[in-house]
Amino acid sequence: MTTNVGALVDRARVAADLSQRALADATGISQPTLSRIISGDRPAKMPEVVAIARATGHTVAQLTGAGTVADRAECAARATNDSGMDRMREALLHFLELDDYLNDQAIPTTT
Repeated sequence: MTTNVGALVDRARVAADLSQRALADATGISQPTLSRIISGDRPAKMPEVVAIARATGHTVAQLTGAGTVADRAECAARATNDSGMDRMREALLHFLELDDYLNDQAIPTTT
């Protein structure tokens, strides 16, 4: 199954209450290029997806159909300091989201 990134971008644009022109202005992507991305005539490059995500308040995963990190993460933990599972999951997801973002930006892992 192929994800229609253009349709996801257009849904994000509408949800953010932006016209194509306003989204183009907010991202620095030309309006004709944005229109071609939305229509599926041109694939979106990762820097464009990141810019669209920022402008619409969505994540790269939401715009590419990959789902959110929270959707993909399963965790089990045991706390010995009276921390609740919800709080620990929230902290873990914060770091997983950051790792996913850095991967999307092609920022290498350092050792």
